[in-house]
Amino acid sequence: MGLRINDVVPNFTADTDQGEITFHDWIGDSWAILFSHPKDFTPVCTTEFSAVAQLSEEWAKRGTKVIGVSVDGVEDHKKWKGDIEKYGNAAAGFPIIADEGLAVSKAFDMLPAEAYLPDGRTPADSATVRSVFIIGPDKQLKLSMTYPMSVGRNFAEILRALDGLQMSTGNGVATPANWMPGEDVIIPPTVSNEDATAKFGTFETIFPYLRKTKAPE
Repeated sequence: MGLRINDVVPNFTADTDQGEITFHDWIGDSWAILFSHPKDFTPVCTTEFSAVAQLSEEWAKRGTKVIGVSVDGVEDHKKWKGDIEKYGNAAAGFPIIADEGLAVSKAFDMLPAEAYLPDGRTPADSATVRSVFIIGPDKQLKLSMTYPMSVGRNFAEILRALDGLQMSTGNGVATPANWMPGEDVIIPPTVSNEDATAKFGTFETIFPYLRKTKAPE
């Protein structure tokens, strides 16, 4: 059974290009994003990791740590970061896990349990190792998504989803389609009109089950 929303994510100890980490300890009290790719020195993933590097200030504003994972080794990660930084014109300060034994990829259900890496493998051999996991400070999975190798991930959407998660967590609200910070949010149907007035003040009733209010500060 794969990881489900609100599952506590697996803890593990692994080598990265910045030294050994224990995942839950590394997360600490922060939000975290684990993003994976099938192989170092591949074109689409180089553009993606460059996008992550360019967003370093945005991750920091949101109290979020980012970490990559690949089935290649530490030395390859260190060399590849040169290309990542050159393409994105930004420092790649985040660590990349060296998952050569597939322990992390299997624990997060990114590969079949019987998966292995043949000699002389190509990115296709680890094609499904291309996922994003957003994890809360409680170490629970809040969101996951998986992409094929041919479609680059949209990290602006990942940032938007993180904003939505941080808005909804602890505020008792939900976010509508295409929501962006500063826009109105949704009051859950489980909240009565009386309680909604007490908590949020004024709100707009579009349907009895769809009510919007200003986003909490």
